[in-house]
Amino acid sequence: MDVRIGVTHAPKELNLEMDGTPEAVTKQIEEALSATAPFLWLTDRRGTRVGVPLEKVAYVEIEGEDHSRRVGFGA
Repeated sequence: MDVRIGVTHAPKELNLEMDGTPEAVTKQIEEALSATAPFLWLTDRRGTRVGVPLEKVAYVEIEGEDHSRRVGFGA
């Protein structure tokens, strides 16, 4: 699944490909946002850990595996 995180005062968003279900990732993010930890830590499919300061998270988009990527022009 694809996870996109918008960071305040940053021109680009973070894009991660993660394993698991959208529900599990949503729960992990919600728990991090409600905790007193200073960072949101996520691990992508390749094992890379990404940390985002919680005070800088603008939005999170989670897109499940069932979406289809379109290339080219749609009819």
